[in-house]
Amino acid sequence: MKPYKNKINRIRSFALGLIFFGFIIMYGAIFFRENALLVTIFMTLGLLSIIGSTAVYGWIGLLSTKAVQVVCPNCGKHTKVLGRVDMCMYCKEPLTLDPTLEGQEFDQSLNRKK
Repeated sequence: MKPYKNKINRIRSFALGLIFFGFIIMYGAIFFRENALLVTIFMTLGLLSIIGSTAVYGWIGLLSTKAVQVVCPNCGKHTKVLGRVDMCMYCKEPLTLDPTLEGQEFDQSLNRKK
């Protein structure tokens, strides 16, 4: 069984990873202090990664406002559902708003309409 994560949290984790990746790239410029061109390239790539992260955070923030907020039947906390199936942010309970999918084994491919 694969470990699943809530879609919103997965995208936020990706954006956070972009920030760390950008900082690591920028710190990589330290090894090339003598070559101004390489330092500029590393700093620019790191900055682009951080700008990309900002864009992803903005996009998921807008997407999060459109998500349906539900109460998880397992833990009783409010969570957001994106798509046809999603996981509870807190207890990883599979959730769906589509009555035809109730009782089926959870799989991310259920979000694709056939």
